Amino acid sequence: MNFVADENIDRQIVERLREDGHTVIYVAEMDPGIPDEDVIRLADMRSSTLITADKDFGELVFRQALVTHGVVLIRLAGLSQSRKAELLSSAIRERAFEIPNAFSVVTPGTIRIRHKL
Repeated sequence: MNFVADENIDRQIVERLREDGHTVIYVAEMDPGIPDEDVIRLADMRSSTLITADKDFGELVFRQALVTHGVVLIRLAGLSQSRKAELLSSAIRERAFEIPNAFSVVTPGTIRIRHKL
């Protein structure tokens, strides 16, 4: 899968997804500090699912109706970077066919997926 990882995503998560064979554009490596709207446009231009820990993207997707190829919001505060990477990798592997074009929320115990963005 193709992903754009927001700059608030741990580098270890990005590296794990790359090791899993995914293409990951990491905002922190490109243009840190760009506005959220530009991050979502970048993901859209690259036909990529956005990975973020920023709840504001829900507002952009649902209230402002910005175009997106999918968002994965990770809610894994308090876990080690390696544990976060493992949980996200597993969630993507197990639910890969549902994640594109959906708004997904990954927590330590669940992944919730809302379709029809």
